[in-house]
Amino acid sequence: MKEEDVTQEDKNKLYEGKNRLLEYAVDKDGNYTQKLSVGFEPKNIALEQAWELIDDEIAVTKKRVAAGELSTLAYHMEINLMEPGLLAQHMGYFKWTVKRHLKPKVFAKLKTSVLEKYAGVLNITVKQLKSIE
Repeated sequence: MKEEDVTQEDKNKLYEGKNRLLEYAVDKDGNYTQKLSVGFEPKNIALEQAWELIDDEIAVTKKRVAAGELSTLAYHMEINLMEPGLLAQHMGYFKWTVKRHLKPKVFAKLKTSVLEKYAGVLNITVKQLKSIE
C-alpha cells in the first residue's frame, strides 16, 4: 500500500480523531515506512461492538455484586479483563483459590495482606477493591 492509501476514516468513537493504528506503507522512494491511521470503518465497527459487549458484561457483574451473588473482586477482575486463571497466575495462587474468593462471605474474611496483594495486582487501593464505585 502506498503512503497516500493508508486509511483515515475518522468515524470511530473509540479513537476520537487520534491516530491509533500503525500501518506499513511504501513511500515515494519505494521504501517501507510506518504510518499512523485512525483505521477503517469495518474494523472500527468491530472494535466498537467488542467494547460494547465488554461493557455489558461489566454491567451484569456489577449487578451481581450489588445483589450479593459475587464479591467485589469479580467486578474488578471484569474491569481488568481478567479471568480467575489469569488473576491466579499473577497472584501466585491456584485458580480454585481465586474462584473461592469470588464468594462474598469468603472475600469478607480475607486477611489484609491478601487484599493488599489483590489490590497491587489490580493496580488499585484496598478501599477501591472493596467497592464497586
